[in-house]
Amino acid sequence: MKILAISDTPSKALWDYCSRERLAGVDLILSCGDLPKKYLEYLTNFTAAPILYVHGNHDGHYRTEGEPGGCICVDDQVYVWKGLRIMGLGGSIRYNREETFQYTEREMRRRVRRLWFKAHRAGGIDLLLTHSPAAGLNDGDDRAHKGFACFNDLLEEYRPKWFVHGHVHLNYDANLPRVCTHGQTTVINATERYTFEIPDPDPVARKRFFWNDPAFPTKN
Repeated sequence: MKILAISDTPSKALWDYCSRERLAGVDLILSCGDLPKKYLEYLTNFTAAPILYVHGNHDGHYRTEGEPGGCICVDDQVYVWKGLRIMGLGGSIRYNREETFQYTEREMRRRVRRLWFKAHRAGGIDLLLTHSPAAGLNDGDDRAHKGFACFNDLLEEYRPKWFVHGHVHLNYDANLPRVCTHGQTTVINATERYTFEIPDPDPVARKRFFWNDPAFPTKN
């Protein structure tokens, strides 16, 4: 399965020179937020791959302009596509009083708790899709770009194979990695665009609830 992850900055190669050939072979597009509505809608003209997205902290204009047409918002959802279980949690840490998609750590933890039953009913999650990074995991030093500590808890509890986020542009720090690992999870910064491939999910394996697996601790 070939996945195109996008975030924060429209890719010139896609925005100005997109074609069906350029997106050929892409099975799924994941947007981590802070992208113009028209950009996401434009991409739908060149691919049959679904575009799943979460909100970024600069996506307040969606509330007045409407959500991107032809795309699927997976914010506060555990969305299953062809067996791939995706948990979506958009927004950034709250750093000012603007009515955008900003949350305190406590508010984000509340959102995570509301997804607990959906995640367990799905038998776990394979991919965590967020706008912000996790605290201490390639996040920024300034208040606006701090990551969420509760995302670290999600990685420990569910052990998703992939964690895809945006928000922290790679040009902020030359030492920021595009891809790294955290335990068993591959962490991807989707700023602008990044293509990666994953094995096709095994629907048989999905039938076994992960909390019955002794390798996973039971939630107290």
